[in-house]
Amino acid sequence: MRTLLSVFRSALVDPVERDHHQPDRDFRRRRIVVAITLVLGATLLAVSLSTEPGEFAFYPLTIGLAAVWIIGGFVSGPLHAGRIDAFGTLRRPIVTPIVIGLALGGVFVVGGLVVREIPVLRDIVSSVLAHAELGSLPLIVFITLLNGVAEEVFFRGALFAAAGKAHPVAITTVIYTVATLATGNPMLAFAAILLGLVVGLQRRASGGILAPILTHVAWSAVMVLVLPPLFR
Repeated sequence: MRTLLSVFRSALVDPVERDHHQPDRDFRRRRIVVAITLVLGATLLAVSLSTEPGEFAFYPLTIGLAAVWIIGGFVSGPLHAGRIDAFGTLRRPIVTPIVIGLALGGVFVVGGLVVREIPVLRDIVSSVLAHAELGSLPLIVFITLLNGVAEEVFFRGALFAAAGKAHPVAITTVIYTVATLATGNPMLAFAAILLGLVVGLQRRASGGILAPILTHVAWSAVMVLVLPPLFR
């Protein structure tokens, strides 16, 4: 139990020491780039999920969305991979974030078993999962994982850095949720709150985007491969 608690604290609670300070001019530039990217990305997200399931336009739109997040993230300024304290040694976070992502996916699967029994909520979730059901599954999986990486590059990378030192986890989680609300789907926004909080804590603890990326990708894999059969 002590080992598990230590791993948990290193991954989500205790931040490692680092110096990611930016000059004021670079910080202002990052905020401008982040604001522009956020508007473009939220708009493209809404358009992409407004397409009919199985429609070809969904694929270039979602790939373009990933490109917007990634380009905006890296153009905004330097990003860092991050490290966590692994029993007294600073290491890149790899195994722990994947386990956290799979565990979070398991929580959502259990929640899905409940949601599918409530007609109103089932219809809301099914409207999103229909893209996986009616589209090319390999392509959908690729796009889902790609967008998971892209969102973390921007939201826990560029946006987190642009938020400043006062409550960056809360700020990025709220903005991530509001951006997701552009889809018009409340269940996606609810997922964004939980996922955004977890990866936000990882970003604060590790000082980088590697842990959030791995957790998001693991969670997304569970969502795209396990949830659709539950709602079929």
